[in-house]
This record gives sequence, structure tokens and C-alpha cells, in this order.
Amino acid sequence: MASNLIKSKKVWIAIAIMLVASPLLGVVLADVVNYHEPLDLAAEIVGLRDVSEKITWTPFFDYSIPGFPAEAGYVLAGALGVAVIVAIGYVVMKAVETRE
Repeated sequence: MASNLIKSKKVWIAIAIMLVASPLLGVVLADVVNYHEPLDLAAEIVGLRDVSEKITWTPFFDYSIPGFPAEAGYVLAGALGVAVIVAIGYVVMKAVETRE
């Protein structure tokens, strides 16, 4: 069943639509409604300082890619996340199949 899901065109179309729509929600509409992450707001309230600019462990800090529009970062980060999850699922699926 899992391999059928990976091979399903409808699943990949749905994923592609979500990837393309993600900048609309994460960038455009967040700016329109002036959305800020709740944990960032809580940190400001209690007076914590932001060290995230100094300590970054990810190439996609705030879902952005230097030199590209913010929307491209959302799509690329989402595609990378989907690829990692699919790869893990594929490895687990193959491991289960070989045990049967």
C-alpha cells in the first residue's frame, strides 16, 4: 500500500500544490495580517534576546535563501522537507518488506 502511495500522481500533485501555495500563507498573508510567531512574541515579553542571527545551524534560516525572494525559500525548504520525509518513508518501507 505504501509503495502505491509513493507512485500515486494525485499525491504528488497535491504536494506540489501545497508547495506552491506555501509562500502565499507563509510570506504574503503573514505580512498582510502582520503575523509574528507566538514563541517570538513570548520571548520579547519576557525579555529574551534574539541570538538566532548569530547561531544558525540551517542553510534555510527563516525559510530564506540569500539572494532569492522569500517565496523561493519557502518552496525550496518545503521541497527539501518533503524529499527527506519521502526518503525516510521509502527506507522504512523497504526494511519492512525485507523482513516479511
